[in-house]
Amino acid sequence: MEFIQVTKENLEKEHICCAISNNKDVQVSSKKSWLAERFDEGLVFLKSVERGKCFIEYIPAEFAWNPIDADGYMYIDCLWVAGSFKGHGYASELLNMCIEDSKKKGKKGLCILACGKKKPFLADPKFLRYKGFEPCDEADNGVQLWYLSFEKESGKPRLKEIAKHPNIDEKGYVLFYTSQCPFNAKYVPVLENLAKEKDIEFKAIQIKSREEAQNVPTPITTYALFYDGKYLTNEQMNDKRFLKLIAK
Repeated sequence: MEFIQVTKENLEKEHICCAISNNKDVQVSSKKSWLAERFDEGLVFLKSVERGKCFIEYIPAEFAWNPIDADGYMYIDCLWVAGSFKGHGYASELLNMCIEDSKKKGKKGLCILACGKKKPFLADPKFLRYKGFEPCDEADNGVQLWYLSFEKESGKPRLKEIAKHPNIDEKGYVLFYTSQCPFNAKYVPVLENLAKEKDIEFKAIQIKSREEAQNVPTPITTYALFYDGKYLTNEQMNDKRFLKLIAK
């Protein structure tokens, strides 16, 4: 598999999402705008030449849009291999490239979010353990911070205290989200319109800065849905999924 790195210079012409073919789609433009602002902070986006079917996105942890304390580590935003591309070792290739790059940059190790059991839009814990990662911290909602240390004496990354107890004071449905996930640009407005139409108490809060993201009351900031103060899910929803959730 041939991989290329997306940079400021080639961002506009490169395909970055496996599920969206139109580069002019609002989802793509939203994600590309978010990426463009992160490159100077050290964000790396490596992708396959196959229209983004396989990619890894990582950034120095102090610049991560997550409430973690992991200075000196590299944080992996996303490691993704789609459909028929799974089972060919591409995830290992991408991770090895990240490890090599992070070591060259003098990082202590890597960290990433996952759960004890595989959940949508989170890393596979079986794969992480196979690659030498270990869980080092956990929130009440089961979301865990995993790490791979390059040094024997390096300290473990930690979730910030605010992220360990995911709950808020507001009633109804409250969604925290960022432009890091391209799907949000399309589907968050869909939920807002649906909630208005059905008279459902719903509030969407877009996180627009790293400082805000690092102080959100949940480890996952790309998409975190709460109901009556309690955390529900990080799984992006369209109108049908949202109505199904409400029906429960």
